[in-house]
Amino acid sequence: MMDVFAWCDNINNLLNEGNDIDARNQLIKVLDYHERHEIQYPEVLNHLIRQTGLYPYLHPESSYWHDRFAFEAFKVDIGLNKPVTLHREQSMILRRLLEGDDLAISAPTSFGKSFIIDAYISIRRPNNVVIIVPTIALTDETRRRLHRKFSDEYRIITTSDCELSEKNIFVFPQERAIHYADLIKTIDLLIIDEFYKASPAFDKDRSPSLLRAILKLSDISKQRYFLAPNISDINDSLFTSNMQFIKLDFNTVFLEKHELYHTIKKDENKKTAAFVDILRNASGKSLIYAGTYTNINSISNIILDTFESVESKALSAFEHWLSVNYSKNWHLPKLVKRGTGIHNGQLHRSLSQIQVKLFESPIGLKNIVSTSSIIEGVNTSAENVIVWSNKNGTARLNDFTYKNIIGRGGRMFKHFIGKIYILEPPPEPVDTQLTLCLPEQLVGDIDEKRYENDLTKEQIAKIILYKEEMNNLLGEEAFSRLQSEGAFQTSDASLIQAIATDIKRNTASWSGLVYLNSNNPQDWERMLYSAINISRSGWEIQFGRLVEFIKILSLNWKLSIPELLDRLDRYDIGVDLFFKLERKVTFKLAALLSDINVIQKELLGEKSTDISSFISKVSHAFLPPTVYQLEEYGLPRMISKKIQNSKIIDLTDQDLTLHEAIDFFNSIGYSKVSSIVPDLHPFDKYILKYFYEGISLDKDRL
Repeated sequence: MMDVFAWCDNINNLLNEGNDIDARNQLIKVLDYHERHEIQYPEVLNHLIRQTGLYPYLHPESSYWHDRFAFEAFKVDIGLNKPVTLHREQSMILRRLLEGDDLAISAPTSFGKSFIIDAYISIRRPNNVVIIVPTIALTDETRRRLHRKFSDEYRIITTSDCELSEKNIFVFPQERAIHYADLIKTIDLLIIDEFYKASPAFDKDRSPSLLRAILKLSDISKQRYFLAPNISDINDSLFTSNMQFIKLDFNTVFLEKHELYHTIKKDENKKTAAFVDILRNASGKSLIYAGTYTNINSISNIILDTFESVESKALSAFEHWLSVNYSKNWHLPKLVKRGTGIHNGQLHRSLSQIQVKLFESPIGLKNIVSTSSIIEGVNTSAENVIVWSNKNGTARLNDFTYKNIIGRGGRMFKHFIGKIYILEPPPEPVDTQLTLCLPEQLVGDIDEKRYENDLTKEQIAKIILYKEEMNNLLGEEAFSRLQSEGAFQTSDASLIQAIATDIKRNTASWSGLVYLNSNNPQDWERMLYSAINISRSGWEIQFGRLVEFIKILSLNWKLSIPELLDRLDRYDIGVDLFFKLERKVTFKLAALLSDINVIQKELLGEKSTDISSFISKVSHAFLPPTVYQLEEYGLPRMISKKIQNSKIIDLTDQDLTLHEAIDFFNSIGYSKVSSIVPDLHPFDKYILKYFYEGISLDKDRL
């Protein structure tokens, strides 16, 4: 039995000594004890909650009047029916934003950053807010949150080619943001979530595109708000000029670490036994950090060999749905029957969304095995975090990523204490300095005169040389015009130069682009090889297999995924590689072809061929554009196809916009769609209901 008043006395002493972090941690343990034993908070405990700044945890009905006053004073409107109470540091950041400050914030995962953004929008009612997020999955999660709060006043835009409204909230990964840079006159608030990914030290592949987006959007932004966890300091750079950096160590949950690697050492049998024991005895949900795709397979095999199927109608329906719509031989359906899901950066976005929803449901998945995608793709957390590996892909796990992973343990109002089970030695703790600098890939996007005070002489020289070379290739007027229009999709200046050089040297061969407009995929082969060969790195598969994949993917709307996989089997492409290659095609190949199209129009003139229609097909995975976009909203292609076959709406209509489709679904309603559309699987209806939760205009129901 806990001596509450002795604990409170100790917490008070820590506060008097100025040891706020330890005081807050001890207080959270006491709150956890009260919640688990359903004990009412005494007045003294509420008073300590106020003193530590954890105002949302305060119980006003058992508080002194001045503590109740603080609870009410820190309430703000975040777009819901009732205001919510912010904690002390949230309130401080919100006040600074309302005063117009440009802020770069480092705060723990459990800080509650979304409340600040939503409160700012509710209070300021800005015309245009742009939120850059690192993944498509996080795009939809953010869109859903903002939709139910602000869709009556704002258009929430997450896709390209969407008509702007008077008031807009844009939610994009960085690649899409560039498209709107020339369409938005001014941005009231530019928000960069997980802005540490602008450093190549943390995301080598995508940092140039994020830095490019920061530069272009900052030019039209009145105010900027950058967010990241676990950053000690940032360097002065043209990307964060005039921004104030604030580091906050204000945690709202306590991480209880179990360092099992001391007894496991390097014994794989002990490691497996410890892992199984944790899962058998864990009372809540568990996130399992695997570190690599190979480890996901190893962990999956342990679970399949050790645990029996669970009794759950929802999971049985999901397992059958996966088998029917993907593959009977895939390991995910078998894992789902054992209460376990998989999260990685390759899965179809709707599959990731469905699994996270089931994970957060009391009757759904109990565990999720994940790569680092779980810390950057979604805002989910769990009572338990199991760190299986100290690797992140082939590299050793760094302290920054490790802290992000264990930061997923615990959640405000659900789990005061996050239990962290560490099965391999963690990295040594270090302070993380975020260094943002101009990469070679962006030399074509920088105005050397405008930023001369922020650039070195060497950088200025490289920019001037690059522009001279591109002017010689394309002509000064053409290159300047294309730059100002934001015509290039890629953020790699050297690739743009390589494309222009190759087209100018081999003009005759590039006239073959006309074959990409053929309806016969066999005609595409030579030009696909030529395009892929210019951008040789990053495909992670033999070019021949990739080209065959593209040709078969062209049947994406006509055939089911199992039928596609049957045709791909001869090229040794299974369901996991299918996911990976589809993402490569829709993003990397589509951007490459777009830049080739722009440059060949300039260089070939009347002999050029517009391949925009083919690029559109590639960028939508050869699905109807609206079907592809609806998938990001949580409606998988196989359900869209059943809706299409019911003829209640023509989703293949090229003139149908995403928002027109959503308006139609809202007008007809879930009940009517689920009753009209034939052959809906029970889990189809579960997914359809989830889709409607993300688009519904009925605020009371949400």
